[in-house]
Amino acid sequence: MLGLVVELELAFLGVEVVRDPLVPDHPTGSTAIGTPDNATEGTGEYEAFDNASRVRHAFISRALFRGPVAAPMRVGVIGVGSMGQNHARVYSEIADLVGIADPDVKAGGAASNRFNVSYYTDSAHLLKEDLDAVSVCVPTEHHTTVALAVIKAGVSLLVEKPLAANIADASRVVDAAERAGVTLSVGHIERHNPAIAAVKRHVQEGQYGDLVTATARRVSSFPGRVRNIGVVMDLGVHEIDILRYLVGAPVESVFALGGRKVHSAFEDHANILLRFQNGVHGFVEVNWLTPMKVRKLALTCLKNFVEVDYTEQSVTVSSSTLGPLDPFNLYQIPLEHHTQQIHVRKEEPLRRELEDFLDAVKKKRPPLVTGGDALETLRVAIAATDSQRTGKLVQLL
Repeated sequence: MLGLVVELELAFLGVEVVRDPLVPDHPTGSTAIGTPDNATEGTGEYEAFDNASRVRHAFISRALFRGPVAAPMRVGVIGVGSMGQNHARVYSEIADLVGIADPDVKAGGAASNRFNVSYYTDSAHLLKEDLDAVSVCVPTEHHTTVALAVIKAGVSLLVEKPLAANIADASRVVDAAERAGVTLSVGHIERHNPAIAAVKRHVQEGQYGDLVTATARRVSSFPGRVRNIGVVMDLGVHEIDILRYLVGAPVESVFALGGRKVHSAFEDHANILLRFQNGVHGFVEVNWLTPMKVRKLALTCLKNFVEVDYTEQSVTVSSSTLGPLDPFNLYQIPLEHHTQQIHVRKEEPLRRELEDFLDAVKKKRPPLVTGGDALETLRVAIAATDSQRTGKLVQLL
């Protein structure tokens, strides 16, 4: 319970002290009825002591120094696999994480204990909790069903990538969100990488000169978490989205080579060639066969050669001054090479992504990655898998 002096100070500042009737006052270290450690299963859900009081008290403490503040946004997470738990972790730091939902009792119970929030085996119960926003982190084949249910409940949502398993389902989700007037964002997380943000700004400003070719490599060993999609939909969509983002023009055609080497159900390696409507070429290499993780991008521009390391969040810009033609008049001789490391403030891309999403919901503005963006990226990714399977060029425009 807040002390009397603190309450009087808050009253003087105009901050209302609200006690949660569901959160009993009890000494630090004691256990409240309904905490995750002793939660009991009810009608399709687990009730658990949530972190509302912790978040509320944090905001009240800030008010002592900054004056009245807005209440934190109420959010939930549906699906608490590896990515869903990351969403829950970040939300618990930047918003009021009301609860999580997952039919897997073991995973859901563990996440409930970890984040000290309510847990539901059925997401329908979570959606009754007067939420401002939800992250949908279920397996890809369930994206459409869950997303449409969230939209029907009138809640804004961020769906992990890819938006859906096919174009028809993705279009249904985008259209439903537009009709309902809710914010829809999709987890193409690399747009929120600080290194990509810096490069995008410089490309837009023309500092590197015209972009000619973009080459991306995203390779690693097979992740056990992936069971229902191939490497193009798992890794390739990241690079396809980034190339679309940086080039700023529609993809005109797609050609891909690849196949299965060690995995029987889906492709585990692919090389994808993209031609953009403005004449820029893009090349994407992805696989689950490389023992080390590589996440890199290279841009060939008229003034500079730009290299990005996603993991290190580093940007290297190279250039050279040219001298006279060689004795055979074939090419100009480089006189001096220049390499510059661009300063990038390192930040967690997921945190930036979720902050952008919540800000978009609050201000009713488009998020950095809209449903339309994700739909177009998915269209290109599916064209790549079709091309890889048939060996033919796929024309999109």
